[in-house]
Formats: sequence, C-alpha cells, structure tokens
Amino acid sequence: MASIRLKKELENRLDHLAEVTGRTKTFYILQLIEGHIDELEDRYIAEHRLETPTERLTSQKMREELGLDD
Repeated sequence: MASIRLKKELENRLDHLAEVTGRTKTFYILQLIEGHIDELEDRYIAEHRLETPTERLTSQKMREELGLDD
C-alpha cells in the first residue's frame, strides 16, 4: 500500500476526470503507473548502472555464461 500527496491542481484535474467519466481516481492512478512503470524501471536502472559500473563481460564470456557455446 502506498499513499501519495498530489499538488492541488493535479488533484482537481483527477477529481474532474473521475467525476465526468464515472471512474475512480484510483483507476486513473493505476492506469498511469501501469502504463509507465516499465519506462521508469529502464531509465533508473540504466542510470544506476552508469553511476555504479560493474565488471564488463566480453561477448565470449557472455556466451559461455549463457551456455551458448555448447
């Protein structure tokens, strides 16, 4: 469970959208999260990896680890 605090303008827009469509604010918040979580994960994981680099693998080593050279 999570709770968020929205800016008043955003809260008003969400209220209006829910009211005119007959859906809940939760429905729209979930739609937004589900629609963009992949992008956020990709971005922040990539940024983290750039900031904290680890050992690099050669293509040969990667093939060995994946069992592709059998």
